[in-house]
Amino acid sequence: MGGAGTLSVLNERIVACEFCPRLCAYCAEVARKRRRAYAEWEYWGRPVPSFGDPKARVMALGLAPGAHGSNRTGRPFTGDGSGDFLYPVLHETGFASQPAAVSRDDGMKLTGLWITSVARCAPPGNKPTPEELRNCAPWLDREIELLTNLHVVVCLGRIAFDGLLAHAARAGKLASRARFVFRHGAEYSLPDGLTALASYHPSLQNTNTGKLTRAMLLAVFKRARKLAKM
Repeated sequence: MGGAGTLSVLNERIVACEFCPRLCAYCAEVARKRRRAYAEWEYWGRPVPSFGDPKARVMALGLAPGAHGSNRTGRPFTGDGSGDFLYPVLHETGFASQPAAVSRDDGMKLTGLWITSVARCAPPGNKPTPEELRNCAPWLDREIELLTNLHVVVCLGRIAFDGLLAHAARAGKLASRARFVFRHGAEYSLPDGLTALASYHPSLQNTNTGKLTRAMLLAVFKRARKLAKM
């Protein structure tokens, strides 16, 4: 089976996952109650599959779906403030076919990029528990294994950064994390050949306060393209 087909099968398994009862219940509850602004929407309300190019040389690794963003639309960083900030940058750097992401059916295509997260279900308060992150970890391990052209992982936030390091440790390729310190713009070569680029998460908390600016995120993805030789 080719890489695209195998990644498609993996996404089907992710959508069907019920490992975390708390998260399953929360996603379903949000989908039932909805937010008034999205009262006419039929929420996704399940684990959110990854999205992108099976031949990707760059991965964007986030934290988790937003309750009224990805948990509503069923696609990473689609339909909320984080995505409204991220996708225009991806469009400008040549990864995304358009700057706006509103639904799974909006025609968005990614080139050279795969978008995923360390947690696949929307967690209450945007805070998955350590156990829930561990339950999700095998999905990331398998994705990285299947993305055979992958060179660079852009870690959007500290939890994503820690998740990538945990993956390397599980794979037996990282004995110590001591030298890996999260800060925006940090760049590290991992023993498995991947390069980790760290960025603040494009949450409204960071973008509305100026902690993360468009120029800062643009620089990270431009650097990712250069490192991936794209």
